[in-house]
Amino acid sequence: MVAGWEWDETLFQGTAPYYRRGRPPYAPGLADVLADVLELDGRGRLIDVGCGPGTLALSLAHAFRETVGVDPDAGMIAEAERGAAGTGAAGRTRWVRARAEELPLGLGTFTVATFGQSFHWMDQDRVAATIRDLLLPGGALAHVADLKPADRSTGPVGSVGSVNSVSSVDGLPYPAVPDAAIGALVREYLGPVRRAGRGVLPHGTPGGEAAVFARAGFSGPERHVVPGGQPLERTVDDAVAGVFAMSFSAPHLFGARRDAFEADLRRLLWRASSSGRFSGRVPSTEVRVWRKSPAGPASQPSQPS
Repeated sequence: MVAGWEWDETLFQGTAPYYRRGRPPYAPGLADVLADVLELDGRGRLIDVGCGPGTLALSLAHAFRETVGVDPDAGMIAEAERGAAGTGAAGRTRWVRARAEELPLGLGTFTVATFGQSFHWMDQDRVAATIRDLLLPGGALAHVADLKPADRSTGPVGSVGSVNSVSSVDGLPYPAVPDAAIGALVREYLGPVRRAGRGVLPHGTPGGEAAVFARAGFSGPERHVVPGGQPLERTVDDAVAGVFAMSFSAPHLFGARRDAFEADLRRLLWRASSSGRFSGRVPSTEVRVWRKSPAGPASQPSQPS
């Protein structure tokens, strides 16, 4: 957990309706890569921890007998349920509103656990140990994330950390989303320190997942990069959704000034592109797979102090 910050239920409050539209998609082919690497055959069980609106879980549900998504935000769980119904996966999925720290919750054992850009919000050592005990011998944990800009040298040419981090869109018809100007506008309304629920994160969220998973007794990782770089067109509405889909600019943080902020944001976006359209590229997706030993005693999850 981040020093000096405590999780609270408002972290992603109000972001769920904007999430699918505003967040960049995972690279095409992610589900196929995971199915191949993890040798999925439709018979196992998946637990997706910090599932959000089901983005990752629903893309993999066809490859498992049952998929369980866990998330503490009621709006995210509602969106995941709607998504499952819309894709015909309702009979193969289950959605549980809970923090990862509350597991195991009697959910049984799993062949695969996934974290889709969610692990950094958790009590990492405690959750990693618990997930290891939830996995069957030989099970796998897959940590999935957009390939960060600092990792571009090891990824495909043209890969980016996120849609809104694109600084150049050579060969594409529209300008990039004006990231720097949007960030300045958010700071004008919310202050210079990154917001996170009722608290702030002056130094951002933690990294170091490799050391955490190793301490929990996992072996690995096996690293896989799913190539991105495909052209991605965004509208003004998409860009607005991208801002409201983030924890540090969640709608509730603006309080009574929300409408004023959105009006200023839309004016900024229209000034940046008179067509109301923007170009970007789909980020590459990085997958790090950690394995549980096929035999041997399980570690015990940390207990709350």
